[in-house]
Amino acid sequence: MRRVPPFFAVGMFLLLLPTTGCLFRTRPVEETYSKVPLQEASQSDLINIINLQAQKLRSLQATVDIDTSAGGVKKGHVTDYKEIRGYVLARQPDMLHMIGLTPIVRTTAFDMVSNGQDFKLWIPPKNRFVIGKSEIKTRDPEHPMENIRPQDIYEALIIKPIEPPEIAVREKGQEILHDAKGHRVLQEDYELIVFRKKGENEGVLTRKIVFSRVDLLPHRQFIYDEEGNLITDARYANYKEFDAVAYPTRIEIYRPQEEYDIILNILKLEMNKQLKDEQFTLEQPSGAIVVHLDKPQSSSAQPPISEVGHDRR
Repeated sequence: MRRVPPFFAVGMFLLLLPTTGCLFRTRPVEETYSKVPLQEASQSDLINIINLQAQKLRSLQATVDIDTSAGGVKKGHVTDYKEIRGYVLARQPDMLHMIGLTPIVRTTAFDMVSNGQDFKLWIPPKNRFVIGKSEIKTRDPEHPMENIRPQDIYEALIIKPIEPPEIAVREKGQEILHDAKGHRVLQEDYELIVFRKKGENEGVLTRKIVFSRVDLLPHRQFIYDEEGNLITDARYANYKEFDAVAYPTRIEIYRPQEEYDIILNILKLEMNKQLKDEQFTLEQPSGAIVVHLDKPQSSSAQPPISEVGHDRR
Protein backbone atom coordinates (compact mmCIF):
# COMPACT_ATOMS: atom_id res chain seq x y z
CA MET A 1 0.00 0.00 0.00
CA ARG A 2 1.40 3.36 -1.05
CA ARG A 3 1.76 5.89 1.78
CA VAL A 4 0.24 9.33 1.13
CA PRO A 5 2.70 12.16 1.87
CA PRO A 6 1.58 14.23 4.92
CA PHE A 7 1.70 17.54 3.04
CA PHE A 8 -0.61 16.07 0.35
CA ALA A 9 -3.18 15.05 2.96
CA VAL A 10 -3.08 18.46 4.59
CA GLY A 11 -3.52 20.14 1.20
CA MET A 12 -6.56 18.01 0.35
CA PHE A 13 -8.08 18.80 3.76
CA LEU A 14 -7.68 22.55 3.19
CA LEU A 15 -9.27 22.26 -0.27
CA LEU A 16 -12.28 20.44 1.17
CA LEU A 17 -12.90 23.00 3.92
CA PRO A 18 -14.89 25.51 1.80
CA THR A 19 -17.23 22.76 0.54
CA THR A 20 -17.86 21.02 3.85
CA GLY A 21 -19.87 23.35 6.09
CA CYS A 22 -19.99 20.90 8.97
CA LEU A 23 -16.24 21.16 9.50
CA PHE A 24 -16.09 24.81 10.46
CA ARG A 25 -18.13 27.78 11.61
CA THR A 26 -17.53 31.53 11.55
CA ARG A 27 -18.13 33.62 14.65
CA PRO A 28 -17.78 37.35 15.19
CA VAL A 29 -14.92 38.83 17.21
CA GLU A 30 -16.36 40.06 20.51
CA GLU A 31 -13.57 42.47 21.40
CA THR A 32 -13.36 45.82 19.62
CA TYR A 33 -10.94 48.71 19.95
CA SER A 34 -11.91 51.85 21.80
CA LYS A 35 -12.66 54.86 19.60
CA VAL A 36 -11.94 57.35 22.40
CA PRO A 37 -9.19 59.86 21.46
CA LEU A 38 -5.90 58.85 23.10
CA GLN A 39 -3.09 61.10 24.29
CA GLU A 40 0.61 60.65 23.60
CA ALA A 41 3.35 60.73 26.25
CA SER A 42 7.03 59.88 26.30
CA GLN A 43 8.82 57.88 28.96
CA SER A 44 10.10 61.04 30.63
CA ASP A 45 6.60 62.57 30.49
CA LEU A 46 5.15 59.66 32.48
CA ILE A 47 7.96 59.77 35.04
CA ASN A 48 7.38 63.50 35.46
CA ILE A 49 3.66 62.92 36.05
CA ILE A 50 4.42 60.56 38.95
CA ASN A 51 7.19 62.71 40.42
CA LEU A 52 5.22 65.96 40.14
CA GLN A 53 2.21 64.45 41.89
CA ALA A 54 4.44 63.13 44.69
CA GLN A 55 6.01 66.57 45.00
CA LYS A 56 2.66 68.37 45.18
CA LEU A 57 0.96 65.88 47.50
CA ARG A 58 2.62 66.47 50.86
CA SER A 59 -0.28 65.32 53.04
CA LEU A 60 -3.93 64.34 52.88
CA GLN A 61 -6.84 64.17 55.28
CA ALA A 62 -9.85 62.15 54.12
CA THR A 63 -13.24 60.87 55.20
CA VAL A 64 -13.83 57.49 53.60
CA ASP A 65 -16.16 54.54 53.40
CA ILE A 66 -14.15 51.33 53.86
CA ASP A 67 -15.26 48.08 52.23
CA THR A 68 -13.21 44.98 53.06
CA SER A 69 -13.11 41.31 52.12
CA ALA A 70 -10.75 38.48 53.03
CA GLY A 71 -10.13 35.06 51.54
CA GLY A 72 -9.88 33.47 48.13
CA VAL A 73 -8.48 30.34 46.50
CA LYS A 74 -6.03 29.62 49.33
CA LYS A 75 -8.66 30.06 52.01
CA GLY A 76 -11.41 28.29 50.08
CA HIS A 77 -13.98 31.02 50.71
CA VAL A 78 -14.35 34.81 50.83
CA THR A 79 -15.68 36.77 53.81
CA ASP A 80 -17.08 40.26 53.19
CA TYR A 81 -17.17 42.80 56.00
CA LYS A 82 -19.77 45.50 56.32
CA GLU A 83 -18.85 48.90 54.90
CA ILE A 84 -17.74 51.23 57.68
CA ARG A 85 -16.99 54.94 57.92
CA GLY A 86 -13.35 55.86 58.39
CA TYR A 87 -10.83 58.70 58.57
CA VAL A 88 -7.37 58.71 57.03
CA LEU A 89 -4.39 61.00 57.67
CA ALA A 90 -1.25 60.59 55.58
CA ARG A 91 1.92 62.67 55.48
CA GLN A 92 5.08 62.20 53.51
CA PRO A 93 7.36 60.36 53.75
CA ASP A 94 5.71 57.43 55.57
CA MET A 95 3.22 58.61 58.21
CA LEU A 96 -0.30 57.15 58.34
CA HIS A 97 -3.18 57.33 60.82
CA MET A 98 -6.40 55.47 60.04
CA ILE A 99 -9.55 55.16 62.15
CA GLY A 100 -12.57 52.94 61.44
CA LEU A 101 -15.98 53.30 63.07
CA THR A 102 -18.46 50.52 63.82
CA PRO A 103 -21.68 50.54 61.74
CA ILE A 104 -24.76 52.32 63.11
CA VAL A 105 -23.42 53.32 66.55
CA ARG A 106 -20.22 54.84 65.07
CA THR A 107 -17.92 53.97 67.96
CA THR A 108 -14.26 53.22 67.24
CA ALA A 109 -13.76 49.80 65.64
CA PHE A 110 -10.01 50.26 65.18
CA ASP A 111 -7.36 52.97 65.44
CA MET A 112 -4.08 52.43 63.58
CA VAL A 113 -0.90 54.50 63.19
CA SER A 114 2.43 53.95 61.45
CA ASN A 115 5.72 55.79 60.97
CA GLY A 116 6.82 53.53 58.12
CA GLN A 117 8.88 51.24 60.35
CA ASP A 118 6.54 50.30 63.20
CA PHE A 119 2.80 50.38 63.67
CA LYS A 120 0.27 50.29 66.49
CA LEU A 121 -3.32 49.12 66.31
CA TRP A 122 -6.00 49.64 68.98
CA ILE A 123 -9.15 47.49 68.74
CA PRO A 124 -11.62 48.63 71.45
CA PRO A 125 -14.28 45.90 70.81
CA LYS A 126 -11.61 43.28 71.67
CA ASN A 127 -9.67 45.43 74.15
CA ARG A 128 -6.53 44.62 72.17
CA PHE A 129 -3.50 46.80 71.49
CA VAL A 130 -1.36 45.37 68.67
CA ILE A 131 2.26 46.34 68.05
CA GLY A 132 4.35 45.21 65.10
CA LYS A 133 6.74 45.98 62.27
CA SER A 134 5.47 47.39 58.99
CA GLU A 135 7.28 44.66 57.06
CA ILE A 136 5.71 41.22 57.41
CA LYS A 137 8.25 38.47 58.12
CA THR A 138 5.74 35.64 58.40
CA ARG A 139 2.11 35.53 57.28
CA ASP A 140 -0.80 33.86 59.04
CA PRO A 141 -2.85 32.12 56.30
CA GLU A 142 -5.64 31.25 58.75
CA HIS A 143 -6.28 34.88 59.73
CA PRO A 144 -5.46 37.05 56.68
CA MET A 145 -6.78 40.27 58.24
CA GLU A 146 -3.99 40.06 60.81
CA ASN A 147 -1.54 40.61 57.95
CA ILE A 148 -2.81 44.12 57.14
CA ARG A 149 -0.12 46.75 57.58
CA PRO A 150 -0.58 50.54 57.44
CA GLN A 151 2.39 50.77 55.07
CA ASP A 152 0.50 48.73 52.47
CA ILE A 153 -2.27 51.31 52.54
CA TYR A 154 0.13 54.27 52.54
CA GLU A 155 2.02 53.05 49.46
CA ALA A 156 -1.28 52.81 47.57
CA LEU A 157 -2.55 56.21 48.75
CA ILE A 158 0.58 58.17 47.83
CA ILE A 159 2.48 56.81 44.82
CA LYS A 160 6.18 57.20 45.51
CA PRO A 161 8.36 59.16 43.07
CA ILE A 162 10.68 57.37 40.68
CA GLU A 163 14.17 58.31 41.82
CA PRO A 164 17.66 56.73 41.76
CA PRO A 165 18.49 53.91 42.28
CA GLU A 166 15.17 53.26 40.51
CA ILE A 167 14.94 53.44 36.73
CA ALA A 168 11.80 53.17 34.60
CA VAL A 169 11.08 51.89 31.10
CA ARG A 170 7.93 52.72 29.14
CA GLU A 171 5.92 49.94 27.56
CA LYS A 172 2.85 50.22 25.34
CA GLY A 173 0.14 47.84 26.49
CA GLN A 174 -3.61 47.27 26.33
CA GLU A 175 -6.33 47.19 28.93
CA ILE A 176 -9.73 45.52 28.71
CA LEU A 177 -12.69 47.82 29.36
CA HIS A 178 -16.45 47.35 29.00
CA ASP A 179 -18.84 49.60 27.14
CA ALA A 180 -22.37 50.59 28.25
CA LYS A 181 -23.73 47.26 26.95
CA GLY A 182 -21.10 45.20 28.76
CA HIS A 183 -19.08 44.37 25.65
CA ARG A 184 -15.33 43.98 25.98
CA VAL A 185 -13.35 46.88 24.55
CA LEU A 186 -9.58 47.01 24.08
CA GLN A 187 -7.87 50.32 24.78
CA GLU A 188 -4.17 51.09 24.48
CA ASP A 189 -2.38 52.22 27.63
CA TYR A 190 1.10 53.12 28.83
CA GLU A 191 2.97 51.10 31.45
CA LEU A 192 6.05 52.18 33.37
CA ILE A 193 8.15 49.19 34.40
CA VAL A 194 10.18 50.34 37.42
CA PHE A 195 13.41 48.62 38.47
CA ARG A 196 15.88 49.27 41.27
CA LYS A 197 19.52 48.91 40.32
CA LYS A 198 21.32 46.17 42.21
CA GLY A 199 24.95 46.09 41.29
CA GLU A 200 26.28 46.93 37.85
CA ASN A 201 24.49 44.25 35.85
CA GLU A 202 21.49 43.41 38.03
CA GLY A 203 18.12 44.97 38.71
CA VAL A 204 15.11 44.22 40.91
CA LEU A 205 11.56 44.73 39.69
CA THR A 206 9.83 47.04 42.19
CA ARG A 207 6.70 48.43 40.54
CA LYS A 208 4.61 48.66 37.40
CA ILE A 209 2.43 51.75 36.96
CA VAL A 210 -0.34 51.69 34.34
CA PHE A 211 -1.53 54.97 32.80
CA SER A 212 -4.78 55.52 30.96
CA ARG A 213 -4.13 57.21 27.63
CA VAL A 214 -7.41 59.07 27.95
CA ASP A 215 -6.17 61.30 30.80
CA LEU A 216 -2.50 60.19 31.28
CA LEU A 217 -3.17 59.48 34.96
CA PRO A 218 -2.11 56.33 36.86
CA HIS A 219 -5.06 53.94 37.08
CA ARG A 220 -3.21 50.92 38.45
CA GLN A 221 -0.04 50.19 40.40
CA PHE A 222 1.58 46.79 40.92
CA ILE A 223 4.11 46.54 43.76
CA TYR A 224 6.60 43.65 44.03
CA ASP A 225 8.84 42.23 46.74
CA GLU A 226 12.56 41.46 46.46
CA GLU A 227 11.82 38.09 44.83
CA GLY A 228 9.58 39.59 42.15
CA ASN A 229 6.34 38.39 43.77
CA LEU A 230 3.31 40.64 43.38
CA ILE A 231 2.38 41.91 46.85
CA THR A 232 0.00 44.81 46.10
CA ASP A 233 -2.38 45.47 43.22
CA ALA A 234 -3.83 48.99 43.60
CA ARG A 235 -6.52 50.40 41.28
CA TYR A 236 -7.43 54.08 40.99
CA ALA A 237 -10.68 55.52 39.62
CA ASN A 238 -12.94 58.58 39.62
CA TYR A 239 -10.25 61.28 39.60
CA LYS A 240 -11.12 64.79 40.84
CA GLU A 241 -9.15 67.99 41.36
CA PHE A 242 -8.03 68.77 44.94
CA ASP A 243 -5.72 71.73 45.56
CA ALA A 244 -4.62 71.63 41.89
CA VAL A 245 -3.81 67.91 42.17
CA ALA A 246 -5.77 65.20 40.34
CA TYR A 247 -6.52 62.45 42.86
CA PRO A 248 -8.68 59.29 42.70
CA THR A 249 -11.80 59.14 44.88
CA ARG A 250 -11.96 55.35 44.67
CA ILE A 251 -8.90 53.27 45.59
CA GLU A 252 -8.89 49.47 45.72
CA ILE A 253 -5.98 47.74 47.44
CA TYR A 254 -5.67 44.00 46.82
CA ARG A 255 -3.00 41.92 48.55
CA PRO A 256 -2.83 38.55 46.72
CA GLN A 257 -0.38 36.87 49.13
CA GLU A 258 -2.62 37.46 52.16
CA GLU A 259 -5.85 37.40 50.11
CA TYR A 260 -7.50 40.53 51.41
CA ASP A 261 -9.06 43.42 49.56
CA ILE A 262 -9.73 46.97 50.84
CA ILE A 263 -11.77 49.56 48.92
CA LEU A 264 -11.64 53.19 50.00
CA ASN A 265 -14.38 55.45 48.65
CA ILE A 266 -13.37 59.01 49.45
CA LEU A 267 -16.24 61.22 50.58
CA LYS A 268 -14.23 64.28 51.60
CA LEU A 269 -10.58 65.14 50.98
CA GLU A 270 -8.31 67.97 52.05
CA MET A 271 -4.76 68.16 50.77
CA ASN A 272 -1.57 69.67 52.11
CA LYS A 273 -2.94 70.75 55.47
CA GLN A 274 -0.28 70.98 58.15
CA LEU A 275 -0.43 67.71 60.10
CA LYS A 276 1.45 67.60 63.39
CA ASP A 277 3.50 64.73 64.77
CA GLU A 278 1.06 64.17 67.62
CA GLN A 279 -1.65 63.37 65.07
CA PHE A 280 0.31 60.22 64.26
CA THR A 281 0.71 58.92 67.81
CA LEU A 282 -1.32 56.26 69.59
CA GLU A 283 -0.96 55.62 73.31
CA GLN A 284 -1.54 52.20 74.83
CA PRO A 285 -4.89 52.24 76.71
CA SER A 286 -4.80 51.21 80.34
CA GLY A 287 -5.85 47.58 80.86
CA ALA A 288 -5.61 46.66 77.17
CA ILE A 289 -4.39 43.22 76.10
CA VAL A 290 -1.04 43.87 74.38
CA VAL A 291 -0.19 41.72 71.35
CA HIS A 292 3.34 41.80 69.84
CA LEU A 293 2.99 40.36 66.34
CA ASP A 294 6.75 39.91 66.05
CA LYS A 295 6.81 37.64 69.10
CA PRO A 296 5.27 34.15 69.46
CA GLN A 297 1.68 34.29 70.69
CA SER A 298 -0.40 31.66 72.41
CA SER A 299 -3.32 30.78 70.11
CA SER A 300 -5.51 30.04 73.11
CA ALA A 301 -4.78 33.35 74.72
CA GLN A 302 -5.00 35.56 71.64
CA PRO A 303 -8.15 35.48 69.48
CA PRO A 304 -7.67 36.48 65.83
CA ILE A 305 -7.86 40.14 64.91
CA SER A 306 -10.19 39.27 62.04
CA GLU A 307 -13.01 38.75 64.56
CA VAL A 308 -13.37 42.52 64.67
CA GLY A 309 -15.22 42.47 61.33
CA HIS A 310 -18.84 41.51 60.71
CA ASP A 311 -19.28 38.50 58.43
CA ARG A 312 -22.08 39.02 55.89
CA ARG A 313 -22.68 35.34 55.44
